[in-house]
Amino acid sequence: MSEKYLLLIIDSQKGIDDAEYWGGNRNNLDAEKNIALMLDLFRKSGFPVIHVQHCSNNSHSPLRPDQIGHAFKETNEPKEEELVVQKTETNAFVNTNLTDAILALHIDSIVITGFITNNSVEATARMSGNLGFNTIVISDATATFNKIGLHGEVYDSALVHAISLANLNEEYASIVSTQSLIEIMTRDTK
Repeated sequence: MSEKYLLLIIDSQKGIDDAEYWGGNRNNLDAEKNIALMLDLFRKSGFPVIHVQHCSNNSHSPLRPDQIGHAFKETNEPKEEELVVQKTETNAFVNTNLTDAILALHIDSIVITGFITNNSVEATARMSGNLGFNTIVISDATATFNKIGLHGEVYDSALVHAISLANLNEEYASIVSTQSLIEIMTRDTK
């Protein structure tokens, strides 16, 4: 029996391109390309895709519903048959129908991609693991920005990304690259 995967794309919206708003110095500039590779693979394989769209209540956020940044990036706009889950919280499971949607699909593994690694990606992956879902986070299909510390120090985006993935690794999720997941899925779905 072959494994059934679900692709969860978190907050891949145009407002993510406002790097200065998020802290500047974005890491992993190939994230969109890798998300698009995953999306293409899932669509061709017939596996379900859920797009998570952040609807910010913050009056300054580029992800507010009345802003151009609220729209999905062109590289991963949802198809009509693909579910869109809108959220106002960091965690995509909070105050949404995401849990019920996943349970209804009878999947084996949730594959998480998107933005921002140490924010919505990490929060959602932690909850996914806590709910008992086999969770996989794609290291090079996620990205983040510099983070300002408690005393004004600047933490480089690559470090923030690495620590966030380390927080998740083998406790809440498995961390793999795009290429590794392609190989795993090819093997598991034969």
